[in-house]
Amino acid sequence: MTDIQAAYYTGNKTFSIETKSSIDPGDDEVEINVAFCGICGTDLHVYLGHMDARIGDHRVIGHEMSGVVNAVGKNVSNVAVGDHVVVRPLDACGQCAACERGHQHICQNLDFLGLDTDGAFQEKWTVPSHTLHKLPTSLPLEHAALIEPTAVACHDVKRGRVQSGDDVLVIGGGPIGMLVAMAAKQAGGNVTVSEINTHRLAMAEKLGIGTLNPSEVDAAKTVLENTNGKGADVVFEVSGTQPGVDLMTAAVATRGRIVMVAIHATKPEVDLFQFFWKEIEMLGARVYEPEDYDEAIKLVASGDIDAKTLITGIQSLSEIGDAFAELSSNPTAMKTLIKCSDVTA
Repeated sequence: MTDIQAAYYTGNKTFSIETKSSIDPGDDEVEINVAFCGICGTDLHVYLGHMDARIGDHRVIGHEMSGVVNAVGKNVSNVAVGDHVVVRPLDACGQCAACERGHQHICQNLDFLGLDTDGAFQEKWTVPSHTLHKLPTSLPLEHAALIEPTAVACHDVKRGRVQSGDDVLVIGGGPIGMLVAMAAKQAGGNVTVSEINTHRLAMAEKLGIGTLNPSEVDAAKTVLENTNGKGADVVFEVSGTQPGVDLMTAAVATRGRIVMVAIHATKPEVDLFQFFWKEIEMLGARVYEPEDYDEAIKLVASGDIDAKTLITGIQSLSEIGDAFAELSSNPTAMKTLIKCSDVTA
């Protein structure tokens, strides 16, 4: 047990850097020296006060992390001290109906590490050993901090059953939308991103992904024209907006598949007639399964996911408040990482 620095969310868009004692790992736990932790959309919801009822006003958040194993409990055999790792931040109960059916990632009593427990915006983090995935040491730890959101994208693409030659529309070009687009492209899809932010459109084009701006063109008409009147075989709704929901049913092909990725703050209106008329499938997609992490590690390590381009800022743990403030207001920012400690190997 040693003294470490941790960033606590304390409500009202504020963080407090505090000294705390690290937690020695239990028999089935691992202590990690946290290298980097990305700021995700859920973290921004916390920062804006949308989740105070769930997490309170004194919580270390963060889960998009990478690090190096510092200590292991006596029952741990899947990792060793010195291993480079990421955390799949899901702790299932193992007893509910979802778990019994093999769907532990959507456990009915799921604890999400970094929300329901203290998370990775600290120098050392102790977690259950079953949440860890080992990394190749050749993968830079800053790039590895994108494994978790990439695993989200891999799960989304798997749910959408994207196949080679499919026309794919991704509505919303934020970090998850861009990762979904890249993962769908790697699966063989002909991908277009619909986005109104010109900086995000430019990034998509740099990554070799097609784009359209619904503030400048009729998005549904454009998709139909580009697919010879067919529409998109798979549509990912990642915008969380009513216009995005309107577009998903207008642009999807007959017997196409819509994957709901975004969390909508209010219940959107959905044109159910289109589901009848075109025999559309709608699929929910939440977090990830272990194999999605394995696929994400392959994609990031190979460079098929361009982590370097997506990372638009790295700041220190002491600057976390400034990093959140900038990310919530800067239209050019994509993925900001917090450097939580000086560990490199």
